[in-house]
Amino acid sequence: MSLPTIYIATDHSGFELKEILREFLSSELGYTVEDCGAVSLDSTDDYPDFVHAAAAAVAEDPGTRRGIVIGASGQGEAMVANRYAGVRAAVYYGAPAKEQTDATGATLDMIESTRQHNDANVLSLGARFLEITAAKEAVRKWLETSFTAEERHVRRIQKIEETQ
Repeated sequence: MSLPTIYIATDHSGFELKEILREFLSSELGYTVEDCGAVSLDSTDDYPDFVHAAAAAVAEDPGTRRGIVIGASGQGEAMVANRYAGVRAAVYYGAPAKEQTDATGATLDMIESTRQHNDANVLSLGARFLEITAAKEAVRKWLETSFTAEERHVRRIQKIEETQ
């Protein structure tokens, strides 16, 4: 199975991290990366201009394409991405301060959960909250984690899609 193309986007607040992750994705992990901008550091640019392009690309084939969008907190970027049918963007800005468990007592990993349970196809990173090493590890783990395709998760995703 071939690796999905990664569509990456940010404004000025995540520009440095985007450049590092773009190189990491292609050189170290072997992905094809499409840079949706920003292509230069401009403190007056606006994240929707770039995130729209990445989200639209993922929406063309949400089952196989992946996006990584980066902003100061990642929240606004996820809001833009989630406006596209088929896009399921999850925000990540670092590990929780305490170990998380579900109702059964199982330990949860936020990055893995977004893929296993929600089949997230866009990862929105909060650049002001993540160190480079943590961002790389989150991206690697997110890309390596598969959707479980359990009936309850499939059903829930179908319900999300019905509202778009």
